[in-house]
Amino acid sequence: MDQNRLSLLALHFIPGIGNHLVRQLISYCGSAEKVFRTPRGKLLKIPGVGMVTAESILYGRPFTLAEAEVLHAEKENVQLIFFTDKNYPSRLKQINDAPSLLYARGNIDFEIPKTVGIIGTRRATPYGKQCVDDLMTALVPHAPLIVSGLAYGIDIHAHRQALKNNLPTVGVMGSGIDVIYPSLHTETARRMEAQGGLITENPFGARPDAHNFPARNRIIAGLSDALIVVEAAEKGGALITAEIANSYNKDVFAFPGNVGQSYSEGCNVLIKSHKANLLTHVKDLEYHMNWSAGVKPLKKRIQFDLDEYDADEQEVLKRLLENNHQLTIDEISWRTALPIGKLASILLGLELKNIVAALPGKVYKLLVG
Repeated sequence: MDQNRLSLLALHFIPGIGNHLVRQLISYCGSAEKVFRTPRGKLLKIPGVGMVTAESILYGRPFTLAEAEVLHAEKENVQLIFFTDKNYPSRLKQINDAPSLLYARGNIDFEIPKTVGIIGTRRATPYGKQCVDDLMTALVPHAPLIVSGLAYGIDIHAHRQALKNNLPTVGVMGSGIDVIYPSLHTETARRMEAQGGLITENPFGARPDAHNFPARNRIIAGLSDALIVVEAAEKGGALITAEIANSYNKDVFAFPGNVGQSYSEGCNVLIKSHKANLLTHVKDLEYHMNWSAGVKPLKKRIQFDLDEYDADEQEVLKRLLENNHQLTIDEISWRTALPIGKLASILLGLELKNIVAALPGKVYKLLVG
């Protein structure tokens, strides 16, 4: 691992630094490596950095922990995927609170054209399991990536049905990647590694503590083109995930349930409050998602020549092309490693060339392509 990637990993071992502040530090300093060479006075001028954090950056021992983590990853055959890496999931790049680091194990293709998240109660009924069985069989022609949380009930049933139907499936964990929870699902998790895999944002050895699961849920929502709630109580993790998916402008679906049944209440409320589309058959999903079996969406043709721009401008334009044609200035800085001051000048130049436009909220939109 090169020094900048090691520095990026080391940032994750500084107490009090979360995903947003990692990006903020890199945005202001220019690179992860430069963060550790920035004087305390300048660090303190970065929003979100206080005296304790600055001292931890300059005098802590994050590199010792980072080097141990790298060795652990190599031993466990685990891939460390940073937000700046080309193989970081493009769907997660679209969400503001995306994890800055993922631990991944298995054979995962994050760029499969269609992804379906399936979530629900941990106390799945025969009705809920049958809904999953029927849906999974009907999804086979679409060959989607099935995303869930490896939990009891609907989650593990979705993973197992994906394996049965030879569909790739990814389990998003609320623990370290070396801590399978619940342990009863270890065999299924191992089988998934050959037909998808496991991912987490938590370091090795992290226990499945309660606060990890709402964070885990946002990754499930972020990776899903369509999020399907099968059975859910009136309150619980499935409804939280559905709320998150709605905030990301994802398409949410729910199977209806019998009135008066506790694990139907959540789905019925989602449908009644227009927070989920009614799902009774795969045709409902195909209609709302505009999916045709076996047909991959065409990529947009690039209608301008990148060679007409200098190297820094090309980097900015490439990042915009990769991310739905618009990003905030902080996100562009993060992805290009260009300092904010220099980037602002580049963006102004591109505005004058009518190639990008500035939108409210410090968002920049690519106007061609």
